[in-house]
Amino acid sequence: MKETVIYKQNDEFMIKADFYASGHDDAPVIVYIHGGGLLWGTREEITEDMVRLYTNNGFSVFSIDYRLAPETKLPEILGDVQDALMWIQSEGPKKFSINPSRIAVIGSSAGGFLALCTGTFTYKPLAIVSFYGYGDISAKWATTPNKFYSQKLPVSRENAMNLLSSQIISEGTVEERFLLYLYARQTGEWIQMISGFSPLTDREKLLTFCPFHTVTDAYPPTLLLHGTKDVDVPYEQSVFMRGALVKRGIETKLITIPNGEHVFEKDFHNPVVQKALHQVIEFLQSHL
Repeated sequence: MKETVIYKQNDEFMIKADFYASGHDDAPVIVYIHGGGLLWGTREEITEDMVRLYTNNGFSVFSIDYRLAPETKLPEILGDVQDALMWIQSEGPKKFSINPSRIAVIGSSAGGFLALCTGTFTYKPLAIVSFYGYGDISAKWATTPNKFYSQKLPVSRENAMNLLSSQIISEGTVEERFLLYLYARQTGEWIQMISGFSPLTDREKLLTFCPFHTVTDAYPPTLLLHGTKDVDVPYEQSVFMRGALVKRGIETKLITIPNGEHVFEKDFHNPVVQKALHQVIEFLQSHL
């Protein structure tokens, strides 16, 4: 059963989240962050299979929207994620039978990046799971044209800019916004578009938003999952993130999906995927 709440609003915007109850009292909570390159996506993108996986194993799920770029920039987007965590801690127990001290963050792709960023927050989750996320948005993979997307029909700047909204938005479907992402990856403008910082002239500012460069000894235990044939986010991004965490002595593990593509879990019943998801549940149960 799903219940939609508004966790943040003012005169210019309203941001929603969907709560899925596990049916258990005092349940631990997974805060789920969707992907979409920070340019598109909605809280409703979490699949029924994944919701059932978590709730059947005793975890309630809080799937959040956040303001989207480029109408909103990365610092404010991270502020939304932080406010979502604060809301589920302070207001969540008033509405739902949850334990606010037992929270993990899970994200996919750009949501995986945001999940990894929560490890640097003042108020951190107990554990982080990143599905094909990334820890370094200052690197060439992100700041130069993407080879895979560059092979597709070029998107003109005019067509891309026509997709921008005159208002702040926190929901955007793939049909409405994907061409904006395609343009950004084809031209190498993606990181400047989402952050407002030039990778060339503002590199030091950009590094402060890269978990790979900002890991501390207080970083939570982290599980990384990534396919070796991911053409959107290089598998090496999870390899490098694991290395940064190991260097700091943080408990971490990388689950490699051989020949796995981006969004590999869409092949939910594949035995390799099922084995990986079983390890996700074990990881969550050991830390929440």
